[in-house]
Amino acid sequence: MMGILPQYIHIVNPKLKHIYLTLDNSGNLVVKSPKVPQHKIVQLLLKKASWINASKKRFLEKKGKALDFYDNPELYFMGKAYPLVLIPHDKKDVQFEFKEDAFKLSYSVYDETVFQAHIDLFYKKEVQKLIPSTVTLWAEKMSLSPQSVRFQKTKRQWGSCSAKNVLSFNTMMMKLPLPVIHYIIVHELAHIKHKHHQKDFWLLVECYLPDFKAQIQVLKHYTT
Repeated sequence: MMGILPQYIHIVNPKLKHIYLTLDNSGNLVVKSPKVPQHKIVQLLLKKASWINASKKRFLEKKGKALDFYDNPELYFMGKAYPLVLIPHDKKDVQFEFKEDAFKLSYSVYDETVFQAHIDLFYKKEVQKLIPSTVTLWAEKMSLSPQSVRFQKTKRQWGSCSAKNVLSFNTMMMKLPLPVIHYIIVHELAHIKHKHHQKDFWLLVECYLPDFKAQIQVLKHYTT
């Protein structure tokens, strides 16, 4: 029986009352539970086998996943996939650029951590170019005023609005198509007026983006 079980990460939390299954940002199966006998976890994994397989399939089909630098890597930018070309060179520094419909990364020492840092910096610079003016545009249309706008790379959220109306956006949103980026901005601006996801909130979003449901469906195909 144990041979057919999927690999998983087990997190024990005494505060939990039940066993929960989820996938982390890398697609790994995570089991969260209070302290329970092993056979309880085995029973749940067997019962949820179809859900686990379907969830892993959906994850593998998502766009913008963590890079495998050895397997024809691609980077998504504004909703389109571009090849990432690794070019060894003799210079000490790493050079990263977007040129001629491809990302090019030149290096002397192979270091994936350094490579990822350059990629993250690219997205951060691009988001800082696009988002502030776009937020201002939508804020004026919606007659709403965010306290400030911040950017950071996060693993799960594309955006958030704090109790003090500070908007935060994931730098990885530059992977997304422009209409989806607009949806995320309108979504977070709407939270200035409605700190919930009830009917009034969605009516406000729909007022400015009638096709917001279509953008949500596109967003589901991407991962941070």
